[in-house]
Amino acid sequence: MTYAALFAALTAVGAWIKLPIGTVPYSMQIFFVIFAGILLGSKLGLLSQLVYILLGLAGIQVFTKPSGLQYIFEPTFGFLLGFALGAFVAGLIVERLKKNNFVTYIIATLGGLVVVYACGVPFLWMIQSLYLGKEFSFALAVKYGFLPFIVKDLVTCVVISMIAPPIVKVLTANRLLKRPE
Repeated sequence: MTYAALFAALTAVGAWIKLPIGTVPYSMQIFFVIFAGILLGSKLGLLSQLVYILLGLAGIQVFTKPSGLQYIFEPTFGFLLGFALGAFVAGLIVERLKKNNFVTYIIATLGGLVVVYACGVPFLWMIQSLYLGKEFSFALAVKYGFLPFIVKDLVTCVVISMIAPPIVKVLTANRLLKRPE
């Protein structure tokens, strides 16, 4: 439970850490979201992200825009839902594959990332076109909600997959984490 709270906090902080790489600044959020699933497993990874979302919906300023229940109607809220499900899927894949290696983690990170985008992009389109009534095609949702971020997120998946095996090994050896070797 402590780790879930830690990753909820890291996800919140990750939203505010912006690295000026390319046209769209890179935030550390997706790193912490996917890493939560990798390290904590499906259930605690999911819980960590639900805590983050619920804190924001309760009005605590953890989102980059004003928090509160109205955030549900933000075009990017679907990505937050994707964070919870993406952490769950990444953790589930690691639990099923039961190996502490690059291949396991690249499959898990990519699986989690696919879920984040599968939730975020359609929600972006839905809010823009159906709720806000804008002329906003699904292609525009892909253009603004996927294309600017995918390369950086794929690099993040590779980085996580490279650093996870030694981190998991050390945490497991020190009995701070239960994972198969």
